[in-house]
Amino acid sequence: MLISVDMTVLGFAVPHLSEDLAPTSVQLLWIVDVYSFVLAALLVTMGALGDRVGRRNLLMLGAAGFGAASLAAAFAPSAEVMIAARALLGLAGSTLMPSTLALIRNIFRDNVQRKFAIAVWSSALAGGSALGPVLGGTLLEFFWWGSLFLINVPVTALILVLTPFLVREYRATHPASIDAVSALLVAAAMFPAVYGVKKLAEHGPALLPVVSVATGVLFGYVFVRRQLRSENPMLDVRLFTIRAFSVGVWLNLITLFTMIAALFFLTQFLQIVLGISPLWSGLALLPGLTLAIAASLLAVGAAARVGFRGTLTAGLALMAVGFMVLTQLPQGSAAVAAVGFAFICFGMGLTQTLTNDAVVGSVPEQRAGAASAVSETGYELGAALGIAILGSVLWASYSSKLHDVPGVPGGAMESARDTLGGAVQAAESLAPDAANGLVSAAHIAFVDAIHVTSAVAAGILVLAAVHTAWTLRGSTTV
Repeated sequence: MLISVDMTVLGFAVPHLSEDLAPTSVQLLWIVDVYSFVLAALLVTMGALGDRVGRRNLLMLGAAGFGAASLAAAFAPSAEVMIAARALLGLAGSTLMPSTLALIRNIFRDNVQRKFAIAVWSSALAGGSALGPVLGGTLLEFFWWGSLFLINVPVTALILVLTPFLVREYRATHPASIDAVSALLVAAAMFPAVYGVKKLAEHGPALLPVVSVATGVLFGYVFVRRQLRSENPMLDVRLFTIRAFSVGVWLNLITLFTMIAALFFLTQFLQIVLGISPLWSGLALLPGLTLAIAASLLAVGAAARVGFRGTLTAGLALMAVGFMVLTQLPQGSAAVAAVGFAFICFGMGLTQTLTNDAVVGSVPEQRAGAASAVSETGYELGAALGIAILGSVLWASYSSKLHDVPGVPGGAMESARDTLGGAVQAAESLAPDAANGLVSAAHIAFVDAIHVTSAVAAGILVLAAVHTAWTLRGSTTV
């Protein structure tokens, strides 16, 4: 939950960080992005390392590092220190995620118990993604921005105290080699790829992000070739020939891809279009959080009744229904936004319990750490691609629908077409009638853009549901 919350909690705090730390525009981008870059780049390597040095050892090391980095971030005196602290949070997070899921595979030998344990794990992951905006809005309503990081400290302290008593150590009997070249290739593939898709989302098509993505793909290809030639690869890429494993990783990417995009535009809709405070904006999304947790726990029983394939397909269909609701979002309704987001979260909760069980249940036990890391890399890429691709759809639609407003000069209109926040800022320098006209037109254009983006997301989920049903035909539970 800590890792998942940290993916989404910082969005509300950017204005406060900007005011206190006075970062440059480049520094602000690194404060927001470096966590995901480092986390994504190191997950596979840390998963393999846990198989070798002990998953409990790596978990405790990561918890200590996460707590220390959270303290440094909470009291960062400058933008440079904040960037370094966020990078350390990504490093520590990369040790925690694969360790937790792999340890579940070791602790719970019985299939039914393992599925329920993974349901709890998945509810924390799904719930944490939705909890981030709720928690962020609540803390910023009453405390300073450092409280967003400070809340991690008591949790990591509790992990360090209880883990030696509650969790057995596990090391793989024949662990994969920690090949330095392979580890560098993973970082060389993930870092530029994630960087590129994030920059494409923020600035549109440009040479540098396109080259970054292409560079990441090239290094990824070299990494795969190296693993196929190795007798004891750091990551056995042949795992992707297992249908349940490959579908699990793919659906982790797709569900985060769409859900993070929904969070991206709904938080702006609630705060900027409706003018709701961060606290109440977070509370409007709380039903989705609750349903994500409930669905994660119900998924095991649902799979027992209608099967692995049927439950996954139903979860994806429910997410698509949620986005179809958002295609009808009115200009002034937080309730419709909450209902659509609730369907999205419920469907995501149903799928993620089963996809994560598929990932760890379909691979040899001694490869559980590396397999878990691949699954969680799917989450990170899904989150980055969701903002990049669906975010680009959102802003392209918004820009095309925001037509010239009488009384608004060309420069102000250009600023307004960049982002919804840019429209609000541009209106501050205008006469009242022109300002009101610009803000009203921007709100209408943004809601129309939500309709278009939600339709695209719903279509993607329908295609994913059809693909899943076809790929898993004849299969049962994992």
